[in-house]
Amino acid sequence: MLNNDWSKFTKRIAIKADIATLYKAWTTQSGLEHWFLSHADFKKADGTVRPADSSIEKGDTYEWHWHGYDGVEKGTILEVNGVDKLQFLFAGCTVTVKLSEDRGLTLVELTQENIPLEEDVKKNLVVQCGEGWTFHMADMKSIYEGGLDLRNKDMDRKGVFNC
Repeated sequence: MLNNDWSKFTKRIAIKADIATLYKAWTTQSGLEHWFLSHADFKKADGTVRPADSSIEKGDTYEWHWHGYDGVEKGTILEVNGVDKLQFLFAGCTVTVKLSEDRGLTLVELTQENIPLEEDVKKNLVVQCGEGWTFHMADMKSIYEGGLDLRNKDMDRKGVFNC
């Protein structure tokens, strides 16, 4: 964060995978479940369920579930360009993901903005979401570079930092 701006943050990671592969990882149910979520549901603007391998579109809504977390996040897809950028509402904020080539790797840049200021540190989205995105983007790198899936999938194991 520059200039103590608590209304947004950006996370960046370089991954040894092509842009098209990582774009699909962000824009399909099956892709998101591979590295990020335990379950993702997308509905088209007309309310019908989007197939698991079908790319999301502007106006789709989602319900996301994580391993080891009982809550659900609901939001709307604001923009997808079919190539290297998507934007969605998340936790009441706007999240933009941009993919670009960087010396043989794909640079994944995620910006979460319009974060409301919160006095209660337990509700501070800069800290909570920042830690979450850092972990999951590192897991994405691990998975797509042939490493381990770092997520805790044991629903009985609580209190570990990996989701």
